[in-house]
Amino acid sequence: MTDVIAEFIAPKAAFVEATSTKVYRGGAPTISFTGDLEHFPIVDVIQLLHSTKKSGILRVASRKGESQLVFKNGCIVSANHLNSSVRIGKILVELNIISQETLSRALQAQFRAGTERKPLIVMLIEWGVVKEGDAYRGLEQLIELTVLEILTWKKGTFTLEVLSSGVSNDHCYYPERISREINVDTQTVLMDSLRIFDEKMRDGELAEKDIPEEEGPAECDPAALHRQKLEEFAPSVTAQEREELAAFLGGFCIARETAGEAPRSMILFSPDRLIGYAVTAVCAPAGITVSVASEEQDLDLIIVKALAGNDVPILVIDAPRQADGRFSPKEISSLRQRKQVHYPNIGIIQLVAPGDATFTLHSYSDGVRAVLPRPSLYERRESYVADTIQFLTAIRVFLMATAFERESFTAGRLKAAITRLANLRDPTKSVARNLLESVAGICERSLILIVHNEELVADKWIGIGGERMGGMGPAPGLRIPLARPSLLSDVIVWGYVYYGPTEDETVWKHLFAAIGPPSRSLVLLLPLRRQGETVALIYGDFGGREAVPLDGGLLEILASQAELVLESALCQQNLAMTVRQEGVDS
Repeated sequence: MTDVIAEFIAPKAAFVEATSTKVYRGGAPTISFTGDLEHFPIVDVIQLLHSTKKSGILRVASRKGESQLVFKNGCIVSANHLNSSVRIGKILVELNIISQETLSRALQAQFRAGTERKPLIVMLIEWGVVKEGDAYRGLEQLIELTVLEILTWKKGTFTLEVLSSGVSNDHCYYPERISREINVDTQTVLMDSLRIFDEKMRDGELAEKDIPEEEGPAECDPAALHRQKLEEFAPSVTAQEREELAAFLGGFCIARETAGEAPRSMILFSPDRLIGYAVTAVCAPAGITVSVASEEQDLDLIIVKALAGNDVPILVIDAPRQADGRFSPKEISSLRQRKQVHYPNIGIIQLVAPGDATFTLHSYSDGVRAVLPRPSLYERRESYVADTIQFLTAIRVFLMATAFERESFTAGRLKAAITRLANLRDPTKSVARNLLESVAGICERSLILIVHNEELVADKWIGIGGERMGGMGPAPGLRIPLARPSLLSDVIVWGYVYYGPTEDETVWKHLFAAIGPPSRSLVLLLPLRRQGETVALIYGDFGGREAVPLDGGLLEILASQAELVLESALCQQNLAMTVRQEGVDS
């Protein structure tokens, strides 16, 4: 993930009792963003929250239940494991920090205190039975166990609930007499959890059957899946209307098992929890990944994540709202213009209130791809549910159609590149340059790196030191030693196509030092192989432009085709030499 692992500046945080439920002050929490674990891994989510210094509760749910991680200014300050037996008190007992008798006495004291109860960890510190450092160890282990559990989930959803005021003081209590405040280093906990996870997988302690899969159609109760959420998100409609909408959403549950790989991702920029939930419910079974954001900062991070994952997202922006400055007509117009400048390849769909012709025309003048009327509870109360069902049906069909368009485009690009390879007169001399031109058709900067002994030698480049339209030019003097281990060495040895961010020391020290780092450090490495060995790398990046998605599967097909063309040309050359030699000998 790009620009997500920022330098960790640890803010001050307090001890937090994991079982507390009173988290926010100032009213109900707002949703910052939501997503699907299958396409937005929990590691990326945690790193994103850390780098943006978010405060709030990250709720991660699968069919096994829900676990929670509490963030304060980007630090994980508490956790709630889905297994109710995994609590801070039990962990302190298992670490021999306190006895079972002490734990029982503390729990009884908490019960007697009623509403005046203090968090367990604070009570134990005040009693003098737990030292500050031991309490830190217990809290860290609770968080690690929770993160480790979530790492085993292949499928599920996450939701971040935040308020600008952050985590309430009711949720965290810190005795004044403690000499210093303690926080848990998010990056350290995450890395430790990943290490433990890898070790357990290696040692067979996490068998495949232990990693839960999402339930199939037989386990799906359509009405039950949605009724509870609709009661929460749409309290103003009647029970009969909620039941009608729940039945409609439940009808898509059966299709989930037959949905293929996600053809497209959609990002909904909206503060409306009902619309976000309903759009996700109808699109996910069709293989359309939906993320929902209500803050522009989160929106950018989700877009970058999608682009790094070889996908061009569709951005859907909600209709103007009078009571929300983020969604005023003026701010929405400004937002659209910013996104079109920074991410020119994404398509934008604008939602409008029924009958808002002025904003509709203004949206088209801003260059949006489509404008769709969205249901309005206040303007069309009597037909709200019918309007919602019609809206959800339309946006699902529209997104599936745009996915097909993208598939046709990428397939056409691949066909053209393979045709050029097949028409080469002398592949042994020009196949690498042909691949360079194919990569240059996508990337802003590209070059050929020849594998020579223990180093890479630059041969030709396009778009480096000049405009891309200037064509191919020589790349004199650029040599990159092949350190091991390194990303370059791995691609050369294993022969796979790589597209993604890199913090590789060799790349930064030698390649980027010579040509400058690209935006967000996203690079493409396309190996050219001969007789099972990599003889050259075609490098590409987007320079100062925002990256676009690249289909790794199609690039692998292109690399394999280039290898076949090169092998065929070499075989023909060897055969011709053999025939000539036999003629001389005779």
